Amino acid sequence: MSDTFYITTPIYYVNSHPHIGHAYTTIVADIFTRFRTLFGEDTYFLTGTDEHGQKIAESAANSNISPQEFVDKMSQEFRDLWPHLHIEHSQFIRTTDSEHKALVQRALQHIYDREEIYLKQYEGLYCVGCERFMDEDELIEGLCPDHQKAPQYYQEENYFFKMGAYQNWLVQTIEENEDWIYPQRYRNEVLQMLKKPLDDLCISRPKSRLTWGIELPFDANFVTYVWFDALLNYPNALNWPNGELYQKYWPHVHHMIGKDILKTHAIYWPCMLKAAELPVFKKLVVHGHWNSEGSKMSKSLGNVVDPLAMKDKVGVDALRYFLARNMSFGDDANFTEELMITRYNGELANNIGNLINRSVSMSCKNFENQIPPKGEFGSLEQELHQSFMESIEQVKQYLFSFYLHRALEKIAFMSSLVNKYLDTAAPWKLAKQESDRERLGTVLYTALDAVRIIIQLLAPVMPKKMEAAWQSLGLPLEQLTDAQFEIGILPEGLTLPKPAPLFPKIKESSPAEPPREKSTEPPKETTNADEVASSQVTIDQFCKIELKVGKILSSERIKKSDKLLHSQIDLGEDKPRSIVSGIAEFYSPESLVGKQVMVVSNLKPVKLRGVLSEGMILCTDDGEKLTLIEPSQDTAPGTMIR
Repeated sequence: MSDTFYITTPIYYVNSHPHIGHAYTTIVADIFTRFRTLFGEDTYFLTGTDEHGQKIAESAANSNISPQEFVDKMSQEFRDLWPHLHIEHSQFIRTTDSEHKALVQRALQHIYDREEIYLKQYEGLYCVGCERFMDEDELIEGLCPDHQKAPQYYQEENYFFKMGAYQNWLVQTIEENEDWIYPQRYRNEVLQMLKKPLDDLCISRPKSRLTWGIELPFDANFVTYVWFDALLNYPNALNWPNGELYQKYWPHVHHMIGKDILKTHAIYWPCMLKAAELPVFKKLVVHGHWNSEGSKMSKSLGNVVDPLAMKDKVGVDALRYFLARNMSFGDDANFTEELMITRYNGELANNIGNLINRSVSMSCKNFENQIPPKGEFGSLEQELHQSFMESIEQVKQYLFSFYLHRALEKIAFMSSLVNKYLDTAAPWKLAKQESDRERLGTVLYTALDAVRIIIQLLAPVMPKKMEAAWQSLGLPLEQLTDAQFEIGILPEGLTLPKPAPLFPKIKESSPAEPPREKSTEPPKETTNADEVASSQVTIDQFCKIELKVGKILSSERIKKSDKLLHSQIDLGEDKPRSIVSGIAEFYSPESLVGKQVMVVSNLKPVKLRGVLSEGMILCTDDGEKLTLIEPSQDTAPGTMIR
């Protein structure tokens, strides 16, 4: 791994207000930056706003102000929001910055001089929401799938970038660099896109239609296409080609994006870089969407969630934790207040918060508000230490591989291990016998030392809460971000402040009630340590799930979808079940026929892409591929799984 790390978010389009999707990408980029810094890397974190294009001009006109006034106002909303979410970026770029505009024109002129740009008459379907021309096979029932609107027909003269000439180079680059686009499923998706001939890219808009943009340096009658403007922010922020920051950080650039802009970043952008004679990015990291009310959060669909409103429910750091923990990176995830509070109570209040509180509280009670002296470590301590060393290494591997949710799962597991250690060692029993005092000190010291490590690992995710937790150990704040994961280095005898619950539990029956920062309730030293995962369900809830063995009779691809397959599955019923599954990237339809699978058979039927789905096929997911779960022996269709 490198000792330098440059990460970028997309620059956010300012035709509307920031929402939870913007917050997620920026929070996660901030978390990765803080982790890399914690592990000793030199980091640089870029975010900003995209401020040109037709949607901006229309939004400004609707607000009866100039485009510049409009973008100044909206960009400031993004800039103002990030500190509220404990985001600390290195630089905030705007595409209306004079330096950015000059460098866009420089890149355009360079590519034009290399005869990679030409003028021609063009006609096609243009989606204002996407700010690009669309092929008919991208539409669903004549509508843009993202904006649910029919694109407009345009016939006009425009400049085109010879993107098609780079298709073979791009395919070869992707095939030779397996980890260049992550996760693997998006690499496969891009390669699937590139099986069709790659068209040249329209990179201009005539001023007769749009004036709000960066003027082409070689033709004053046109402004540049908004994506050709926006994507160049990544090197422009570093003042390419000769800037000191560019020379230092560009070789280590990681772009973090949502999957809706995969095509522009995985196809348009590397071709643009190659044409401009700039090195391509090191890695493209792609995450899924947050869903609300059954569909992707979208400004155009009107189902977005306000991140500031959500932070008032559980606090900023708990919101950061939920967003990082609940999205399996690369997949879509659901956002509801109920899920957020369940995760908060399950992992933060009952597990991590309880561990910190009980460890400090028992030490204060039994050792006069001081970190106790440690005696000889026994087998319980050695077992815990070994597990911690292995877990810390696993956390690092997950983080450097962008498995953020798994890193946090592992940290929660580490906390659970310490809670279990305390339950086994039973310091409240040791405290009753003076002869056990040395052992009591060892147990509580071991717990506090483990808490120190957990706090440091969680500080990039919950910086303010972990500052408070760190101070509850009597440690100076300047040491919090100095990674020290060795066992047994917590200084004995430090004064422990009076403990207060970090994560007061929220009543799930009243989810709108924000958590109190202070509580008069004493910490519960014997709280069950195994109340860990917010995904826990009762046996009654689990028994409601009906699992059956099924046999796939036929399967076919769903039109205009690279991921979905429609299968007819025998579940031992009067007629086969129609089930849609998202496994087309990993299985061909013909390879599935005759396979036995495990099916959730009592899901409420839904329509996906207009096709009825009456159940769910179960798979394993290792972050790279989906694998069908198959019975170990031939089993009659309809057999219940218990």
